[in-house]
Amino acid sequence: MEKAIVVGATGGTGAAVVEELVKRGIRTVAFGRSRQKLEDLRANLGHPEHLMIAVGDAFRPDDIVSASEGADVLFHCANVPYHEMVNKLVPLGESVMEAADRLSIKIIVIDGIYPYGRRQMARATEEHPKQPHTRKGKVRLAYEKMLFDARWSRAKVMIVRLPDYYGPTANEASYLGSTLEAIAAGKMTFFVGNMRVPREFIYLPDAAFMIVELADRDDAYGQNWHIPGAGLIAGSEIVQLAQQASGSAKLVIPLGRVGLSLLGLAVPVMKEVVEMLYLTQEPLVLSGDKYERLIGPMRATTFEKGITATVHALQRRNGAILTVKSN
Repeated sequence: MEKAIVVGATGGTGAAVVEELVKRGIRTVAFGRSRQKLEDLRANLGHPEHLMIAVGDAFRPDDIVSASEGADVLFHCANVPYHEMVNKLVPLGESVMEAADRLSIKIIVIDGIYPYGRRQMARATEEHPKQPHTRKGKVRLAYEKMLFDARWSRAKVMIVRLPDYYGPTANEASYLGSTLEAIAAGKMTFFVGNMRVPREFIYLPDAAFMIVELADRDDAYGQNWHIPGAGLIAGSEIVQLAQQASGSAKLVIPLGRVGLSLLGLAVPVMKEVVEMLYLTQEPLVLSGDKYERLIGPMRATTFEKGITATVHALQRRNGAILTVKSN
């Protein structure tokens, strides 16, 4: 890989992938809608010379093509809000795939576990049956079928599936993002789902490392890949680790079906989380056997280290923002 473009570069996964590419010295284009967010991303990484920014709309293939000159790999990390997924996810994917096909380049699409539906394996391999029973799961399955459609004859595509994630770049699109940010700031907050049932989470810097490893393998394309987290952890343990790191112990309230529905009256995205709550009660855990067999060892930061590093990074960022505002 000589040059890469990251579409959705200021999102949780996108920013982590950009950072990993920059660390490796790969010429990288960070593509997104907000120039300010892109500039902030570049500043956070120390203004590296081999990182360029490109402002554009991922729903317009021409914008992506114009920004991709010389790129041989495209990382599709853009997403749509929960409450817009049904109508906008597939059109977004079609736009990015059209651009990749016109460019005749490799494309890595970051996705999640919704197409599988309910758990049918102790640890889900890439062959886990796809039997979604939710609207979002069905849309995600249609999205996969579109990505691997034969009409994209020149692009080489792979899908990398992640569990729920956390990390310094995670935002409100992550179940944990806003929770950890509030704990880092010493504020009362919410935790989505059951706090007693252990679930799988992945630390975004680990995910980005393994995503880039996959991207560099020609034989990895045309397939689905799983990247699991460092194990299972209950919400109560996450909160405890985050509060220890932050030095604050404000109340964290678990949100179930009723709480999310009430919040959804004011915040539409919260109402949309309700149908996915089954994953917080019957967690689907990913198998990394295929990755370890064909690519190499998994990178798995412990939850203690990952959550502590995330909280401290959020505190530094919030401190910097407050300093700028006070000046």
